[in-house]
Amino acid sequence: MSISPLLLLLLLCSSSLSLLPVDAAGTTDGSEEWGYVQVRPRAHMFWWLYRSPQRVDNGSAPWPTVLWLQGGPGGSGVGIGNFQEIGPLDVNLQPRSSTWLHKADLLFVDNPVGTGYSFVEAESLFVKSDWEAATDLTTLLKKLYHEQASSWQNSPLFIVAESYGGKFAVTAGLSIAQAIRAGELKLKLGGVALGDSWISPEDFVASFLSFLRPFRMPFMIFFSMAEKIRDEIKKEQYGDATNSWGELEEFIVTSSNDVDFYNFLLDSGSDPVSLTAAAEASRKLSLKMYSTYLTSKASTSPDISGLMNGVIKEKLKIIPKNVSWGGQSGLVFDALSNDFMKPRINEVDELLSLGIDVTIYNGQVDLICATKGTEAWVRKLKWDGLKNFNSMDRKPIYCSGEEAGVTKGFLKSYHNLHFYWILGAGHFAEQSASEFDIHTLTCETDHFLRLLGVGSPTGEEQHARTHHNFSWVPVDQPCVSLKMIADITRSPPAGPS
Repeated sequence: MSISPLLLLLLLCSSSLSLLPVDAAGTTDGSEEWGYVQVRPRAHMFWWLYRSPQRVDNGSAPWPTVLWLQGGPGGSGVGIGNFQEIGPLDVNLQPRSSTWLHKADLLFVDNPVGTGYSFVEAESLFVKSDWEAATDLTTLLKKLYHEQASSWQNSPLFIVAESYGGKFAVTAGLSIAQAIRAGELKLKLGGVALGDSWISPEDFVASFLSFLRPFRMPFMIFFSMAEKIRDEIKKEQYGDATNSWGELEEFIVTSSNDVDFYNFLLDSGSDPVSLTAAAEASRKLSLKMYSTYLTSKASTSPDISGLMNGVIKEKLKIIPKNVSWGGQSGLVFDALSNDFMKPRINEVDELLSLGIDVTIYNGQVDLICATKGTEAWVRKLKWDGLKNFNSMDRKPIYCSGEEAGVTKGFLKSYHNLHFYWILGAGHFAEQSASEFDIHTLTCETDHFLRLLGVGSPTGEEQHARTHHNFSWVPVDQPCVSLKMIADITRSPPAGPS
């Protein structure tokens, strides 16, 4: 997609680019810090760190940090992930009882440049690939961990990603690991978690059929369009595959009376909010509807854009006047269109071979990144532990209390690969509390976090880890009781450096 010089001028506000960002700021009590890092000349990445009030530094079990990577591409972690999913305040600026800040420090980054408050000063500076985004993110971490050595370096870093953010997570994980080995970055990489992640577009397209049979759509047309995408991916014509995917998505939406790509049990009749989101997005790619969908699910007032360009921008103070939150996000997606359909299975394999913990979690009723598609790409891994992993049975997850004995999810773990099935959840498993039973979500979240390596294991989990060579650092705190989703992260196990 070409961009006229005038449009780019307006988007980048180049007439005011003398208003460059202040490097960093924060609250007076040190509980929050935020700032910009110039990751390349004229390319500015914004970050926001929250320090947990429950933080306990223990030499044998250091307090973890979660680096949250949003999807899209072009979705803002600082905005969406923070205020709509796991941060300390919701979009109404009310405390979120389910914030992950109870269990970890939270680092939100508007990644890649051009997302959220991050911005570039020229069109040529948008990243064109996941690997370019990984390089920028590693550059940001090098600066942060160098300048904050005493307070950051002892905190193990867990990369947790959602949707397209999973592709960013696996490339960034490898880039970070390489920088650590080269002595360029001093941090402990605790693991990578992939939530409903767009790792293998081909496998997700192939998985659609099992969900869509009840809609009695013209399946010969579907098969033809899906085969075209498969052929384009095979020929590495990824830009063409992105366009074909957009056509397939519109065909599915039209033929199914607006099935919800983030929860296939819902449609325009049962979920008018989702239909509104789709209408506002003018039926563009589902991953472009991402922000609007989450906004509509989370709250009716205020909207996330108004919040981020209003009181939050005023609070932060360092955002240049010429920069609006989300002003370049559409251009981020366009710049990555030739990488959008490229698989990242090999990168997952590399992470596993390095001994880095990889946790996969998927919502049962997600369509766009369906569990069947995730299972398909996992079977393609060349990791030497895959045969043993595949031979194991899934273990059911139960809740205590009033719903004791009711299956809420399943897990399978072998060495450093963990797969977590979340029953009843859609694409946004972290934000699904309003969509289905709170007890389901909180029970599974607690269990999932212990698989990630944060929190205390139950007796059954400790037995599993002992007999399957899991590493575990016990913590002094008792295991967190069932709460809402996002009661996350205590001290993680000692992962690879």
